[in-house]
Amino acid sequence: MIDIHFNKDNPELDGRIAELVALAGAAQPGLVREMILSALKAGQEVDYPADLKLMRTTMKEMRYTSKVFAPYRDRRKVTIFGSARTETHEPIYQKCVAFARLLAESGSMVITGGGGGIMQAGNEGAGAENSFAINIRLPFEQETNPVMANSKNAVYYKYFFNRKVAFLKEAQALALFPGGFGTLDEAMEALTLIQTGKNPPVPVVLIDDDDGDYWEKWFEFTRDTLLKRGLISGEDFGLFTITRDPAEAVKIIDDFYRVYHSSRFVGRKLVIRLNQGLSEEQAATLASEFCEILDPGGTVRLSGALPEENDQPDLLPLPRLVMDFNHRSYGLLVAFIRRINLFAD
Repeated sequence: MIDIHFNKDNPELDGRIAELVALAGAAQPGLVREMILSALKAGQEVDYPADLKLMRTTMKEMRYTSKVFAPYRDRRKVTIFGSARTETHEPIYQKCVAFARLLAESGSMVITGGGGGIMQAGNEGAGAENSFAINIRLPFEQETNPVMANSKNAVYYKYFFNRKVAFLKEAQALALFPGGFGTLDEAMEALTLIQTGKNPPVPVVLIDDDDGDYWEKWFEFTRDTLLKRGLISGEDFGLFTITRDPAEAVKIIDDFYRVYHSSRFVGRKLVIRLNQGLSEEQAATLASEFCEILDPGGTVRLSGALPEENDQPDLLPLPRLVMDFNHRSYGLLVAFIRRINLFAD
């Protein structure tokens, strides 16, 4: 059996892999090499068929997801969660239709789970041409809704975890309507990932019915139980916004990206990419007003793209802030982004 290495040459394999990559015309040959080596190492180390099938299917599902979303990389996308059991005559269904329609009018696209209820409302409001359906194969309750049944932007998953990755990876905002266990699961997972920095900060909007009978009650429980017991911190309430108004929900999302574009970590540095440049004075204001989210002695400075960002070539021209973030205060980081947006021209 051949020893396989990622970080050094494999004399008996690398030449053949290079030939395969060239024959296939694959882009990014270095990354493709590592993917092939991963498959070969799995073949050496794992002899249990079910485990190999899981790896194989995961790779196939994520590949197809990237293929479907790639042509729309430059368009903002909002993932909508909510109950599959909501009926079309219910006011909350119509509120979701109105919200999704406003999103499409503002230039955004909608991602839903592709089923009925709130998912169908989101696709209906945005229209199939502005929608994605990322569905899950279930023996009940989850046929693709009629809006997206014949769409080229429909993806079908075997595994929930792949679907969950797509919901967040491809979205620049999340909107949650009332729903059951699945909706609450998505809400808690999204907030946890943003709270811990495993997902970049994005606006999370909880859209309630007209009497505030769902998310506002959830907020009361969160405040009176989780916060009171010290299980979360007060700044965590900055991770989301509750509204009953679909127009306000769209404005919250649009305002989040007035100046802020996106962010990523490079080592311990947080790189914040901007839609417009800031002045040295504005950077100093941010550092002064939000010193508690910086490492001791940390700074906020203007910058261009860092060399490590060459893997996202389409974003290289954007101006940046580079900051010594403390890797804890993610609720305050959302407030920091909102403060950046006040500098809009």
